Amino acid sequence: MKFLHAADIHLDSPMAGLARADAATAALVRDATRRAFRAMMQLAIDEDVAFVVIAGDLYDGDWHDYSTGVFFAREMERLGERPVFVVLGNHDAVSRITKGLRFTLPRNVHLFGTRGCETIRHELLGIAVHGRSFADRHVPEDMSAGYGPPVPGLLNIGVLHTSATGTGDHEVYAPCTPDALARREYDYWALGHIHARAVLRESPHIVFPGNLQGRHVRETGAKGCTLVHVEDGRIARIEHRSVDVLRWAVSEIDASGLATEEALFARVRDVMHDLGAAADGRPVLARLVLGGETALHNPLIVEPDRIEAELQRLAPDGVSLHALRLRTTPPRGAGRSAGAALAEDAVASLLASFDDALDDPDLAHELGAELAAAIGKLPPALQEDAEVAAMARPDGLRRLAAEARAVIGHRLGTP
Repeated sequence: MKFLHAADIHLDSPMAGLARADAATAALVRDATRRAFRAMMQLAIDEDVAFVVIAGDLYDGDWHDYSTGVFFAREMERLGERPVFVVLGNHDAVSRITKGLRFTLPRNVHLFGTRGCETIRHELLGIAVHGRSFADRHVPEDMSAGYGPPVPGLLNIGVLHTSATGTGDHEVYAPCTPDALARREYDYWALGHIHARAVLRESPHIVFPGNLQGRHVRETGAKGCTLVHVEDGRIARIEHRSVDVLRWAVSEIDASGLATEEALFARVRDVMHDLGAAADGRPVLARLVLGGETALHNPLIVEPDRIEAELQRLAPDGVSLHALRLRTTPPRGAGRSAGAALAEDAVASLLASFDDALDDPDLAHELGAELAAAIGKLPPALQEDAEVAAMARPDGLRRLAAEARAVIGHRLGTP
């Protein structure tokens, strides 16, 4: 017997950070969560799994309209009589969804309640599935403590949306430890919430399958679900199966010593070819981070849009440049011509202001507050971006000031 364990599907979730995407890229990602979910259903059919477990955040929140429910129901009907066991997580907690609670689910779907742990026995399959949905988004207590004892003679599966002991980029919900889960004496724990795949323990198996489809540049690499093999009433082995329809990638490129744009473009082109080759035939949205000491620093800072367009032109089929981040610095000890020295003298007071301004704590505080207020008006997904959030901190302000100084200096003919 086999079953599928998935979590964090976020059906119809809007993709983040695509404000500048071209029409073709936007079309590519618009229905990515649906296409990934459809691919998972096809995997369930092809592998002839006995049932499917979804460990929270099936939905990204309340539905915009009922098309989300219609899509989900139709995909469930493709499974025939195969049972599907679902718990609600922090994104689709009962307090956050209304339309979904009023929509009639297919008969093969069991949605766990919120008042306490439910145990669903399926004698024909020889399983007992234990689960509890989130009533509210914020669940500070260890929900696993209320899960019931294992049912003797059946394969016992616990379904739980939890941050476990880790946080990382995720908020803490229903925290618990692998030891506490193991003490329940279940055969398998199907967890959700952490978007990076992780096997916390193998005896018993305690597994985060990761999210089904990467939705932004912080969710890189292969995404999918876990196929669980059961033999003689015991968990025999598990394997990750990728069902994502596009990949996000981040690559840091060292531009040290590069003196010409042609040399830079050649290096970046090779990196993008490698990203495409590693994506298993899937389209790639790439963030490139250029770093190192290079004489190209000022031209890069001054004309980032042109450089980004040039790099996009060089991207191989299937690879799109999602964003370009410049972290280069000018070569240390670079000499200056007499003309450049004269020009710098003429604007010395202006350029010095960029060097000195942030040493004034009152000004730094004022600038930080203005940036923080501006960031607060951005869409939530952008506010959560680590690079955006860092802009309002002192180190972020200094980096922005250094870039502004470089732009002004370059345009005035100074290094």
